[in-house]
Amino acid sequence: MKATIYHNPRCGTSRKTLELLGDAGADVTVIEYLKNPPSKAELKRLYARAGISAREGLRAKEPLAQELGLLGDDVSDEAILDAMVEHPILINRPLVETDKGVRLCRPQEEVRSIL
Repeated sequence: MKATIYHNPRCGTSRKTLELLGDAGADVTVIEYLKNPPSKAELKRLYARAGISAREGLRAKEPLAQELGLLGDDVSDEAILDAMVEHPILINRPLVETDKGVRLCRPQEEVRSIL
């Protein structure tokens, strides 16, 4: 099975998810999204496959989300996506994609549903 993980090696949940993928025998492509951020179109595609909104994919605990005013109910998904592209630290992780779908793997056990 092939899998792609949008990974932050400094994140414990991301590291544990990557370990679960390896334990499952997945052929994993690792994208360090802070170094190689996805485009707005790619984020839209991933979130659509995951069945979540950009707001649900936002790392709301990141202080920058508050500083940029992204936490209000009146902020559009388009504005959130634009901010994510400009500041990839705002992308909640890890995102994992397989042939079975996309999951925001928080907690990391979420990855099991697409293995």
